Amino acid sequence: MSGGLLIQYIVLGLIVAASLLVVFRKLAPQLTSRWLAAVSIRLSRGDSRLLKALARRLQPKQGTGNCSDGCSTCGACGPKPPASALPHGTGADPTRRAAEPMPLHFRSRGR
Repeated sequence: MSGGLLIQYIVLGLIVAASLLVVFRKLAPQLTSRWLAAVSIRLSRGDSRLLKALARRLQPKQGTGNCSDGCSTCGACGPKPPASALPHGTGADPTRRAAEPMPLHFRSRGR
């Protein structure tokens, strides 16, 4: 095996590993956050300044409880439904009239 082919396999392996990490973080964010926290704790116990810097870098971001977190657990971040879609008694203003839907206009196909 030549040196160039070995480097190509190493680079390709790193690209595949990075893409798998991104996909896994998208599909299981809580699990990967726990894993990053565990690795960060283990690395911060060492004496090396480099390992401690890496541990600080790997620490998962903490939720601040505002809408920029993207947690979507409270439903406040998403788009609001129109007032006509809300049932009565759920905070919809009964005096406010729902907007009438606009009619569809079709153009004829010129043959």
